[in-house]
Amino acid sequence: MQISRCGAAFALSCGVLASLPVLAENAPRYNQVSLRAEVSKEVARDLMVVTLYSEAQDNDPGKLAKQITETMNKAVQQAREVKDVKISQGSRNSYPIYDNKGQKITGWRERAELRLESADFPALSKLTGDLLQDLKMGGMDFSIAPATRKASEDELLKDAVNAFKARAQLATEALGGSGYKVVNLNLNSSGYPRPYLRSAPMAMKAMAADAATPSPDVEAGTSEVSMNADGLIEVQMP
Repeated sequence: MQISRCGAAFALSCGVLASLPVLAENAPRYNQVSLRAEVSKEVARDLMVVTLYSEAQDNDPGKLAKQITETMNKAVQQAREVKDVKISQGSRNSYPIYDNKGQKITGWRERAELRLESADFPALSKLTGDLLQDLKMGGMDFSIAPATRKASEDELLKDAVNAFKARAQLATEALGGSGYKVVNLNLNSSGYPRPYLRSAPMAMKAMAADAATPSPDVEAGTSEVSMNADGLIEVQMP
């Protein structure tokens, strides 16, 4: 019986010792300061995206589908001849047209989209102007290419960390501390806008009857991209 009590006491003491690290982790921490630092830079929109479409109407849906297909195939073949232009087909929809009473189908309308993407603005602008002879303008957008985005994020990340460290040092000195340690740190990028729409200039040029193949004016512009560093430090007091 005596041995059993000793064993129980030993097990209890081991349990208390094992719980000490947990208690230490949950112990309240003092002299903690939440900080936020933000850095930003202007990044050029270096990716041009153009959306074109073909739309027509006919009483025969089969004939209409053939017409749209031939028009889009011609545009795709023409686009393939231009180097460094990424081609993708967008949505294609066909729907009936009803009479005034909404009961009888009087015809069919179909629309198909073509999406072109390139970092070579002059080449894509010229191609777009050529294709506008058969297609219509859906929109012209400018955005930041993935590779450019990654490079700018990597550069801003270092700057954000350095800015956070500078603020942490200022906070430590203000509190009269001898140093600090980072408890946690979160880095987040922001500021990448939605594509920059520039469809109106091209549409107006394409409508000019006496104009040659139109080449739209390109104004991609820049975007301010930010990197935020949010974190928590613990100031070490002397």
